[in-house]
Amino acid sequence: MNASRFSRTALAAALWLGFGSSVLAPSALQAQTAAPAATGPGSTAPQPDTRAMRSRTKVTVNFVNADVEAVTRAFAAMIERQIAVDPRVKGNITVYSEQPQTVREAYASYLSALRGLGFAMVESAGLLKVVPEADAKLQAGTVVVGEAMARADQVLTQIFSLRYENANNLVAVLRPLITANNTINVSPGSNAVVITDYADNLQRLGKIIAALDTPATTDLEVVPLKHAVAADLAQLVQRLSEGGAPAAPGAPAAGGVTVAADSRSNSLIVRAPNRARLAMTLANIDKLDRPVQGAGPQGNMWVVHLRNADAVRLATVLRAAFAGTGGGSGSPVSGGLGGTATTGTPATPGMGAQGAAATAPITAAAQPSTGGFVQADPATNSLIITAPEPLYRQVRAMIDQLDTRRAQVYIESMIVEVSGDNAADFGFQWQGLIGSRGDTNLIGVGTNFGASGNIIGLQTGAAAGQISLGEGLNIGLIRNYGGVYALSAIARALQSQTSTNIISTPNLITLDNEEAKFVVGSNVPFVTGQFTNTGTTVTNPFQTIERKDVGITLRIKPQIGEAGTVRMTIFQESSSVSDKVAPGTTNAGPSTNKRQIETNVVVDDGGIIVLGGLIEDRFIENKSKIPLLGDIPGVGALFRSESRTKNRTNLMVFLRPVVLRDAPAGDRLTVDRYDLIRAQQKDAQPAHHPMLPLQQTPVLPPLKPEGSAPGRPSSSGAASPAAPQTRP
Repeated sequence: MNASRFSRTALAAALWLGFGSSVLAPSALQAQTAAPAATGPGSTAPQPDTRAMRSRTKVTVNFVNADVEAVTRAFAAMIERQIAVDPRVKGNITVYSEQPQTVREAYASYLSALRGLGFAMVESAGLLKVVPEADAKLQAGTVVVGEAMARADQVLTQIFSLRYENANNLVAVLRPLITANNTINVSPGSNAVVITDYADNLQRLGKIIAALDTPATTDLEVVPLKHAVAADLAQLVQRLSEGGAPAAPGAPAAGGVTVAADSRSNSLIVRAPNRARLAMTLANIDKLDRPVQGAGPQGNMWVVHLRNADAVRLATVLRAAFAGTGGGSGSPVSGGLGGTATTGTPATPGMGAQGAAATAPITAAAQPSTGGFVQADPATNSLIITAPEPLYRQVRAMIDQLDTRRAQVYIESMIVEVSGDNAADFGFQWQGLIGSRGDTNLIGVGTNFGASGNIIGLQTGAAAGQISLGEGLNIGLIRNYGGVYALSAIARALQSQTSTNIISTPNLITLDNEEAKFVVGSNVPFVTGQFTNTGTTVTNPFQTIERKDVGITLRIKPQIGEAGTVRMTIFQESSSVSDKVAPGTTNAGPSTNKRQIETNVVVDDGGIIVLGGLIEDRFIENKSKIPLLGDIPGVGALFRSESRTKNRTNLMVFLRPVVLRDAPAGDRLTVDRYDLIRAQQKDAQPAHHPMLPLQQTPVLPPLKPEGSAPGRPSSSGAASPAAPQTRP
């Protein structure tokens, strides 16, 4: 009741409704505002949509330092809408007009005064609310798609759908124009901008967005060339359009002009941001498309710089392709890419030439190819073509198709070996004498089995002061024979288990259709001969040694197919030094375990294939016994020795190729491997020790932030970056 009486008092004191100088009582307000009035043809959709807002009734408001809640209730009665006030909205407000104005204009003044105090009007589920400006973006329930209606200083959310411009590019332009407490967001999927702000500011932003959301380029223009070669002219026109800045043909430039060459039709494809730039580019093409001056019947010389292909190999291919057309040379062209050119071959030293392999170059320097109308200059990776212009056009069209960036293949190999050995050994040996003291002849009876732990060997070693018992449990009986103690019986029991679990993941990257080799292991010496000169007073012994690689060797040559498959020729070998010595080879050096696979496979890009494997179960039982006596049940155990061995080996080799068709794919792989090895280095830091000064191991520095060259570490770091993982 008190609130209602206060509202009526404030309304009666502050509102004068009338026409001209007439003053109406508050009771006349309802009568005047109830009368319908037509809206002018130039007016926009009203808000809030009530009869009072549509009325042309003139009002004069005069609120000076009045309570915000009281003024809000007064305007709620004026517009005939309920307005809720947030409890955090406190303070005084001033809204006045010196001249009579419509209800709409008075309501707009009220919203402007609220905005000046840091408050805002929002509409949610048909209810108007006055809230702090910072919360308006969260409570605004009005969402507008497309053109917004005139809503003065009310906070709304509007969605701007873009047709040409990228939404992310407009954020940097629009963000400074938005009120501090309001937001702007981007929907990349629909290429739209979502802005929450005051209605009048949204109208201004809408005009800016409409002006910026225009087509960036003109239509494509195809320019047939009459004299010049499209591939040659495209680079020059692109540089001229950029003002001298180098750019790759077909790539969008800083000025927005894109020039691409179509070798099939010998035409240039041009796209420009506007008609003026397009006309300037077409004029440059027309000036450059002129016949070559001084071209005689003997032909011309042309220099073509290659971007990706090898000049020596490509020259051989071109000479072979045009040999039947009269353009080739009289010199024979051998099969393959080598041709008659002298090309470098990778150094493949033998097993014993490791020192030479470390100092020899990877590839010998190639010499210029000779013979024919196409010559190669390896130093600049260029082709020198001596031919008339029609033939040069044909050769150049073929060069453009062959001189493309070759994809790379990243190959992950996983070698898994799980093996277990179980062995059990049990035996009984004894020795004894039959006879009495003073007898002339004594009879010795006993058993002895095996080379290790043999009872006779133990007796001999004991006499020499060296006793070497076998492994396991040994129980012996010692007797006194004529004042001499000797071992008369020994029982031995042993059970052993050995488990092996090895995972090796060699990986490497190579160009399409190029062989790559990866070797990790040790260079182990093997004795191949020995000699000792003993015929003279000076002894000169020596040995001949051959060193061989023992470890993991992976050789792969991939070939990428059009359907996303990868055909690979694979040689994989895994070898290790064995701890077992072959019988009779004690002085011949170590023995090696070797697993080798050589095959051809086809696998999809990113797929995993098993190359092969080995599952082996081996059971060996050895039994040594005295005939007949060893077969007696129970007592026969005193006359025999038994051992059993069971070996199980599981070996599998898996492989996964990943095609890297462009530079970003290689950068992502490099960053992934770099981050993985860096994380492992950080996890391998030593524990803090108060007495040891070395508390930290080297760690790769972090990569540069986004926008810098990928794969390059930043200048700040604990160590210089080494050669930079996703498991298959």
